[in-house]
Amino acid sequence: MHSGERRGAHNGAHMPGRMANWDLVRIFLAVARTGSFRAAAAQLNMSANFLSKRISVLENAYKTPLMTRHVDGIRLTPEGEAVLDAAKRMEEASFGLDRALSRATPALTGEVRLAVTEGLGTFWLAPRLVEFQRVYSGLLVDLKCEMRSADVLRLEADVAVQLEEPANPNLKRVKIGRLHIMPFVSPSYVEIYGMPTDLKDLQQNHRMVIQDAEQTKGREMYERHAAREQLGFVAMRNNVSSAHVWAVSKGAGIGWLPTYIPAIAGPLIPLDLGVQFPLDIWLTYHPDAKRIPRVKQLIDWTIQAFDGRKYPWFRDEFVHPNDLQKTYKGEPLVNLFAGFMKESRSKIG
Repeated sequence: MHSGERRGAHNGAHMPGRMANWDLVRIFLAVARTGSFRAAAAQLNMSANFLSKRISVLENAYKTPLMTRHVDGIRLTPEGEAVLDAAKRMEEASFGLDRALSRATPALTGEVRLAVTEGLGTFWLAPRLVEFQRVYSGLLVDLKCEMRSADVLRLEADVAVQLEEPANPNLKRVKIGRLHIMPFVSPSYVEIYGMPTDLKDLQQNHRMVIQDAEQTKGREMYERHAAREQLGFVAMRNNVSSAHVWAVSKGAGIGWLPTYIPAIAGPLIPLDLGVQFPLDIWLTYHPDAKRIPRVKQLIDWTIQAFDGRKYPWFRDEFVHPNDLQKTYKGEPLVNLFAGFMKESRSKIG
């Protein structure tokens, strides 16, 4: 007969030399990283009371307090700090196990076609597709970045990510996240033109960069909140997200951008002018697509790439860009602009 611990019970004393239960360690990591049971509960979709009880199980197993509870959150004890370091290594080992198991599965080959809006494709999915291809090295990923929606039924793509809800009832559609759009300005712009204080100041004294393209509301937002008759107010208009981001980052004008952009595109400043709006992110594919293993893997990976529990800027609720740094606990993000500028300076030098 197996022991209680082996059957999955956690109430018994910890046996020397035996690895702690990974579920308990995962909960400990979430509470330690977020700084409170309430925040960890929201991240893990569990109750704070349940998490508190699981931490107590872990503390009882090791017969030592790992964290102290306070009205403003938790604080790790010295023993908790030591456990946190070991837990991070345990987490890394679990990732290695996942990768090893993925490599052990039958190799997938062939081509998968992913259509996505140009901004999300360039700034978000393309850097992450490298990891997908390392796991499924036999797959050719055809990434199509366009502002128009792909026609999945006509096989323009196997999977599409778009900012408009698909209307065709013959398609599978899943809401996988939400973009939150608000105005941003670069430090170089502020040095020349100053910081807008409100919408009236924005309308009368500042320059705008707008994106006019399918699936975006750049023109709509401009006409609703900032349009005026005087010529020269719109400094630049473009039809793709990459050019739009570059224009705002280099100081051409103030522009509306997703809240995650500062994390990957340099030190942009969010403007709290009461002007922000959401855009839902939709995944769509043919109903038979999941029966094809290579397409199913792409669908599952794409859903994870927009998981709001890990990436707070894709949650339904608005998280201010100034709070994203302390809310996000994942791997370091790729700052595309910083890497480009570093490479450019090295070439010049």
